[in-house]
Amino acid sequence: MKQFMAMLKKSENEHPPPTKLIDLAGQLCRELQSSSPSLEKLVEAMMGCKNTRYFLTNIHVVRACVSVHIHNGQHDAACRLLEYCKAEEKEELVQLWHEIHYRRVMEKHQTDFLTPLQRFRCRKRNPPPISLCPEVLKNRNYSEEVRQHLHKFAAEVTANPDKKQREGLARDMNLQPTQVYNWFANYRRRQKS
Repeated sequence: MKQFMAMLKKSENEHPPPTKLIDLAGQLCRELQSSSPSLEKLVEAMMGCKNTRYFLTNIHVVRACVSVHIHNGQHDAACRLLEYCKAEEKEELVQLWHEIHYRRVMEKHQTDFLTPLQRFRCRKRNPPPISLCPEVLKNRNYSEEVRQHLHKFAAEVTANPDKKQREGLARDMNLQPTQVYNWFANYRRRQKS
């Protein structure tokens, strides 16, 4: 830790800082416990220097910074950090994003865990930003043409197609049979209400 602090001070005006320094930061973040005072000092030092953005290319540093922010109840700061960090491990960043929001909900409801349904609702209400999902969040709505075809089938043939019919519809519209199954289940539910 002392070695890192000394190197950080020495390379304060270097842009970018030495790769060795960033690697050492990642190693220290991996080794220290998530709520230890040492980790808080380390994160504070990295977040306070001019080269913060370079440190945020290392997933271990990002994870440590997020955990310190969460520990301190700074959920918004943790979210902003994830939005602007440049780490390559996008899936892990999305997981961290969800973790922040799960924590928020757990604190709000004063509970230690969330049910799968609560987690699902939390993810739906707090989708990750596009910066974490460059392939853009998948649009779950079907095209107008597909919806019309499914509605027509439901009205003219049946709202409860059997397996063979679902497979045929899936093939015709380039969908998975489970997508067709779910669409009809949702359609029947909407008709009831």
